[in-house]
Amino acid sequence: MDQLAPLIAASINAGTPLLLAAIGLLINERAGVLNLGAEGMMLVAAIAGFAVGYTTKSPLLGFLAGALCGMLMATLFSWLALILATNQVATGLALSIFGAGLSAFIGQRFVGLALPSQSTGIPGLNNIPFVGPAFFTQHWMAYVALLLCAAIAWFLYRTRAGLILRAVGESPESAHALGYSVRGIRFLALLFGGACCGLAGAYLSLVYTPMWVEGLVSGRGWIALALTAFATWRPARVLLGSLLFGGVTILQFYLQGVGVTIPSQILSMLPYVATIVVLALISRNPDWIRLNMPASLGKPFRPGAS
Repeated sequence: MDQLAPLIAASINAGTPLLLAAIGLLINERAGVLNLGAEGMMLVAAIAGFAVGYTTKSPLLGFLAGALCGMLMATLFSWLALILATNQVATGLALSIFGAGLSAFIGQRFVGLALPSQSTGIPGLNNIPFVGPAFFTQHWMAYVALLLCAAIAWFLYRTRAGLILRAVGESPESAHALGYSVRGIRFLALLFGGACCGLAGAYLSLVYTPMWVEGLVSGRGWIALALTAFATWRPARVLLGSLLFGGVTILQFYLQGVGVTIPSQILSMLPYVATIVVLALISRNPDWIRLNMPASLGKPFRPGAS
């Protein structure tokens, strides 16, 4: 039990950026937009958050800068994919490549620098035996991510706005015929997704590894994309999936710590192997995926064509 509590806490910490990014991408895809640029968005947000946090000594400003950069990247994607009606897959991939190069260029002068440690946990609750060290020693952004997940679940299934968002993802032509602005709703969904990916990137550079190195995100944007499909576009399952993948990420360090004689390269592969295995398992039943996937996902909307 003494070893289990730190393992749970570390899994939550590692799963938080996945949860933040996946929740944003879920809203994108519920609106019918496939954004493969999450990796690049998170990288740009990570260096922006670190640069602002390091310069101002304010992690809060760093998170705000990360969210803003994520929204700016999402705006660029929106202009290309929604206004110019470019291919969403190609546009997202280009955005990821662009973000990787831009973050590496901007981050050159910040390589090797580190942020001071931040106070974490909820005073009083973090002293409860087992439960405190396991669940109440997190950074405040981890609890924001949990609340955000609950709020998104309520928004999607308990509000009229959530119903409209889902309608735009299922049948944009019908939503347009009813007088709703499909492009406007998708643009707002992309802005929200960009802000979430921005917070995820900033969390990585400000909290998870409070420093900047090139390629800091290390494929987490792609894992978050896979997580939305794994969760069949449902917020509660996204939460469970992010904790699962966070646990797999931490497992490699835990096994090394207890002296398991497995090459470190194989242990580093565990999160990505788990992603491939999960996708292979859920792909065995394409009807199940098709039943839950938004019908217009990845398809451009042209009002005149209807």
